[in-house]
Amino acid sequence: MASVVGVILGAGSSRRLGRPKQTLPLGDTTLLGWVVREAEASSLDRVVVVTRGDVGTDRAEVVRPDSEDTTCSASLRAGVAAAEGSDGVMLLLGDTPGTDASVIDVVRAAWEATRPWALAAQYEDGLGHPLVFAAEALLALRLLQGEKRVWKLLESQPQRVQHVRVERSLPRDVDDWEDYDELLRAFA
Repeated sequence: MASVVGVILGAGSSRRLGRPKQTLPLGDTTLLGWVVREAEASSLDRVVVVTRGDVGTDRAEVVRPDSEDTTCSASLRAGVAAAEGSDGVMLLLGDTPGTDASVIDVVRAAWEATRPWALAAQYEDGLGHPLVFAAEALLALRLLQGEKRVWKLLESQPQRVQHVRVERSLPRDVDDWEDYDELLRAFA
């Protein structure tokens, strides 16, 4: 059985929202807390949370990105470094609480069955997280700079990327107050 570490990217600056979206309340926790709870309830061997703030965890390791670099790539590099030595790294977003343990487990099982360089979740309405990268892809992840570079990396290597069907709609992430209001309605 492969060792798969979940890396939750939760250190973004939330420029469009105007405050750290990961700290927004959702039920009895926060957006980030919800994602952490689902990852901890999944079959992942370890969970790493990349955040600039505080987060409650049962078993996750919390790491901080470089304080000078506020891009998504800085969070990615910190998370990948903490996951070193694993067979695969699953990337999860700290603002997408709709990615629950059952989705994480389906994606992990699909990756483990064939262990491709990368695997993405194919929802009914598009590609999304979680994404899983094999150990040999981690150097490419560590070299990324800027925003949204993971998707550009996948687009540049289509022959090395597999997809797994997830029978549900793409989970919403929170970018602005309208997204947050819609998320609250969906989770009510």
